[in-house]
Amino acid sequence: MPLPRVLWQTVAVTIAGKAMPRYIGFDTGAERREGARTAVLLVNLGTPAAPTTDAVGEYLAKFLSDPRVVELPRWLWWPVLHGYIMRTRPRRSAEAYAKVWRDEGSPLLVFSERLAEAVRAQIERQTSGKVTVVLAMTYGEPAVAATLEALMAKGVRRVLAFPLFPQYSATSTGAALDAVTRAMQTLRWPPELRTVSDYHADAGYLAALVASVQAHWAQHGRGRKLLLSYHGIPEKYAAAGDPYPDQCHETARRLGDALGMADDDLLVTFQSRLGRQPWLRPYTDETIEQLARQDVESLDVLCPGFAVDCLETLEEVALRYRTTFLTGGGKQFRYIPALNAGSAHATALVAIAMRQLAGWV
Repeated sequence: MPLPRVLWQTVAVTIAGKAMPRYIGFDTGAERREGARTAVLLVNLGTPAAPTTDAVGEYLAKFLSDPRVVELPRWLWWPVLHGYIMRTRPRRSAEAYAKVWRDEGSPLLVFSERLAEAVRAQIERQTSGKVTVVLAMTYGEPAVAATLEALMAKGVRRVLAFPLFPQYSATSTGAALDAVTRAMQTLRWPPELRTVSDYHADAGYLAALVASVQAHWAQHGRGRKLLLSYHGIPEKYAAAGDPYPDQCHETARRLGDALGMADDDLLVTFQSRLGRQPWLRPYTDETIEQLARQDVESLDVLCPGFAVDCLETLEEVALRYRTTFLTGGGKQFRYIPALNAGSAHATALVAIAMRQLAGWV
């Protein structure tokens, strides 16, 4: 039986009496390395499988059990989580999900899948199919671990983990990267890994935000003020070194400059707080109440920290906060949709990914 080419060359070198490099020969993986594929793993937070109490409860149990999300000792947090929150919150959250659930499923999953498809189309075209793009969730389905295993089964040996959170927080990006590294620990031969930490000041991302605001103004008119509502985190997380609030304000500053807005016409607030501890201020709901009382008749609201629309934007902001503003005396409340699968958004994410893939592609 003829020897494999690499083995034969090694034997020939040995017979010739020349020094043989330590790792030359018996390298049956050379062809596999040449054909190895690279993947971009887009990671979003996650969503319940259905707008039901049971499904929401299962999702919330995973989400609120993560020490990245709630930084309390387990002995202190567990009685609160399972003795109170899990007895009351799943039902209320299920009712909220039901208001925005789509025929195709959860808004976050539907819009994330569309965004992943848009990014995949561009990247596969630019790399002649050498790089693919897949979507996974920190909590729920599609799970990070199963997605990585499927990639490796297809021969992927390099992975760029790309959390879909423009501004870094340990509660979001940190948790997503934790899910990736935990999954890697279970693999016999894990792939090479690179990560995207944040893109809060990326020119393409900011340009997409600017274009979305300008397009909304062109179609619906410009409100008296533009409010940027970000998801909140506890103040103590920021005090401990989480860069999230600084990055939120940096995004806002750059966006305001690009739109030519006066400082008092652009507001930054934080939403979705949980529990009694102080969270980042000012709070979105309280600010909207104040604006209505101050005779600000028209208000535009944008959520730059959400890559795609989800429960927090569609139900909390576009429905609940709209009601708060109008019943408080406001006249016009306009929610500006997330970037979702818009071409400018996909192009921005592709550009970020391609920079991170340098040397791999």
